[in-house]
Amino acid sequence: MEEAPSGFSSATALSRGDLEEGNVFAPRFDADGLIPVIAQHAETGDILMFAWMNAEALSRTIENGEAWYWSRSRNELWHKGASSGQVQKVTEIRTDCDQDVVLLRVLPQRAGACHVGYNSCFYRSVHQSKNGEIRLTFEETEKVST
Repeated sequence: MEEAPSGFSSATALSRGDLEEGNVFAPRFDADGLIPVIAQHAETGDILMFAWMNAEALSRTIENGEAWYWSRSRNELWHKGASSGQVQKVTEIRTDCDQDVVLLRVLPQRAGACHVGYNSCFYRSVHQSKNGEIRLTFEETEKVST
């Protein structure tokens, strides 16, 4: 049986019914100890960003009410906004039906969630032209932070 990270219930110890419809929080971290996270603006419903959490980041987020993530590129914990001022106050934490994705509903404390300056990391959409070329279209045209 797979051991759960400290402070969390083991998803493998639960029946499928309890995992999917019970009230025990048992996040299913992947083989690298990470779980995908979507940050959504609590008031507008806009998707702000996608990131990863390890057990420590998830625990800190639950404990202090601000978003913490795991940076795969830097291999370290990352308190969102610690250097940029783009702190995300967490209003609600949800998980999906099989508890392998986390949704954070957040109130940004400053405009901009994306490190390149846009409000959302999803500032471009994908389109295919009549000649079959696939291109990106900017849906956000002005940066809100630097």
